[in-house]
Amino acid sequence: MASVTKSEQPHAVCTPFPAQGHINPMLKLAKLLHQRGFHITFVNTEFNHKRLLKTQTTESLTAVSSFRFETIPDGLPESDSNATQDISSLLDSTSKHCLAPFRDLLSKLNNTASSNVPPVTCIVSDGVMTFTLATAEELGIPDVLFWTTSAYGFMGYVQYRDLVDKGYTPLKDVSYLTNGYLDTSLDWIPSMKGIRLKDIPSFVRTTDPTDFMLNFVITVIKDAQRASAIIFNTFEELEKEILDSISSIFPPILSVGPLHLRLNQIDDDRLNLIGSNLWKEQPHCLEWLNSHAPNSVVYVNFGSITVMSPDQMVEFAWGLEEQTSLFMDN
Repeated sequence: MASVTKSEQPHAVCTPFPAQGHINPMLKLAKLLHQRGFHITFVNTEFNHKRLLKTQTTESLTAVSSFRFETIPDGLPESDSNATQDISSLLDSTSKHCLAPFRDLLSKLNNTASSNVPPVTCIVSDGVMTFTLATAEELGIPDVLFWTTSAYGFMGYVQYRDLVDKGYTPLKDVSYLTNGYLDTSLDWIPSMKGIRLKDIPSFVRTTDPTDFMLNFVITVIKDAQRASAIIFNTFEELEKEILDSISSIFPPILSVGPLHLRLNQIDDDRLNLIGSNLWKEQPHCLEWLNSHAPNSVVYVNFGSITVMSPDQMVEFAWGLEEQTSLFMDN
């Protein structure tokens, strides 16, 4: 088989939303694409790239010549380098301020005389980073949206427009959060029989018709119709019915998960060195874990930005203990 020249090699520009839970799966997807012959440009915000440089070795980010990292500004003022930026502000700012620098970056990458990389052939962007669609359309290349939520979660977001149009949201007043209204059944959603308003992603629980998150979700779901395809980190056996329903109303749907299991099959030491942790790992917790008997610890992941009060933690712990006891009894 003839070798692929640099100008013929496919080149994917991967652009995650700049939060830990979005960067992690996008990096996994980028590694899998690299293993299948793609040149990868991974685009972080300047803020997060500085954080990566503190938690990863410089060598790990430069060890693979065909897997490169680039940056664009997020449009927000400087903040604590160890803090997660406000998500609403970040969504608002990236949607308003990232298009121009992203367009400039792709122009630089396509200037092969100076960048020494293959021409960009496609964009893979987070489902909420839809400003990239305009650049893809200008260049005449595919833009695939990667939604890190489940397919069922995505279908919940798809309903936001109808929920507003049908008068289910915004709520009339705050009493609707506790008076049983959220138990209202929604009977029109394909493949989600028995779903209630409180089961829909919670940004609908607002009394403000101008609420940013409510309207932002409506916008990016509309934008998704312009994508070349939509990727979900799931698999057919888990969410086949809802994937079929999404496929009937959106561009081609690709289920590529679970990404972490696919990635475990890659035997490439240099690629495995590339990490995405925005915080320094704290391995001392493993000493505590190793001091306990096998199968005696339940691990619960709240994500990187969840904040709980001591009372909420105690309430959650008791609820978890009750559920664990029921599971063990059965």
